[in-house]
Amino acid sequence: MDISEKYKNWRYKNTTLLAASLVALFYFADTPFVKNVIMQLGDLGYVGAFITGFFFVSTFTVAPAAIVLYHLADILHPVEIALLAGMGGVVGDFLIFRFLKDSVLEELKPLFLKWEGNHLKALFRTPFFAWFSPFVGAVIIASPLPDEIGISILGISKLKDWQFILLSLVLNSAGIFVIVTLARAF
Repeated sequence: MDISEKYKNWRYKNTTLLAASLVALFYFADTPFVKNVIMQLGDLGYVGAFITGFFFVSTFTVAPAAIVLYHLADILHPVEIALLAGMGGVVGDFLIFRFLKDSVLEELKPLFLKWEGNHLKALFRTPFFAWFSPFVGAVIIASPLPDEIGISILGISKLKDWQFILLSLVLNSAGIFVIVTLARAF
């Protein structure tokens, strides 16, 4: 059996791909080239706002994206930036949401089932958890904290795709609006 067949049949291929991409992103995100590309987005106006929103949702690109938003606050209206960057954030969040929900969480589900005890199983089945987990995920997405954590929490809950998209748009736009408004104030 060659290596491509082993990878194809391996149970944790998506989880491994996620871990490898995070390591690569962590390594390359701090390079001058990537920082320069992100800073050039500020010169693209409305298109730059949308693309910056896409980068604003990732742990590794949130800081440079916030700098671009700060720069855009000088030339565009805060509501326009919030809506366009919020839409870009939805695209980024939804890609992460689908990948986590469809691939990684399904691969890791047997491990969680194997490790969970009676107390953990009981907690996941309570109505409190069903209501509270989307709330915590939403707060994290609206904040400058990494969206990946909030998306993971929302991926565990039973949100439909359209609910996630709407929630992500509102939360990202609101969070970006606050950041841009504060940037204009200073």
